[in-house]
Formats: sequence, C-alpha cells, structure tokens
Amino acid sequence: MKAFWLYTFARLGVFISCYLATWLIASLWIDGLTFLNLWVLIVALVVSSVISLFALAPLRDALAARLESRASSINQRIEESRRAEDVD
Repeated sequence: MKAFWLYTFARLGVFISCYLATWLIASLWIDGLTFLNLWVLIVALVVSSVISLFALAPLRDALAARLESRASSINQRIEESRRAEDVD
C-alpha cells in the first residue's frame, strides 16, 4: 500500500507543480484568466502526464511489481482452497 500512496502523491505533486507553472506563465501574458482557467487546467494535465510518464517510471514499476505479487498471492490461496475442496 505504501507504493500506491507514494506514486499517487508524487503524481499529484507533479500535477500541482505543472498547474501552478502554467497558471503563472498564462497570468504573465494575459490579464483576465477567467476564460483561460479551463485551458490552463488542460495544458497542466497534458504536461504533467508526459512528465509523469518518464519521471515517475521507477515508482510506477514498483507499484506494478507490488500489485503483481499481491495478485499472485491471492491466486495461490484460491488454488490451495480449490485443491483442498477437491481432496474432500
């Protein structure tokens, strides 16, 4: 569970950083940001997704390995239970 939360908070941190940077850049060029708030959000989502794809790859791989080991553990317990029922 630690790997999940670590990746989630890292991803959130990257998004917030991208949003603030995009908002700051947009606010320097344009005075009224009321219409552009949606565009700032969209640009921040795209940029943070690309950054996360490369920068958070080790965290994502650790999370995937943890989920895979947990899934195989659950499958193993199911198979053991199924074999125990077949013996009886």
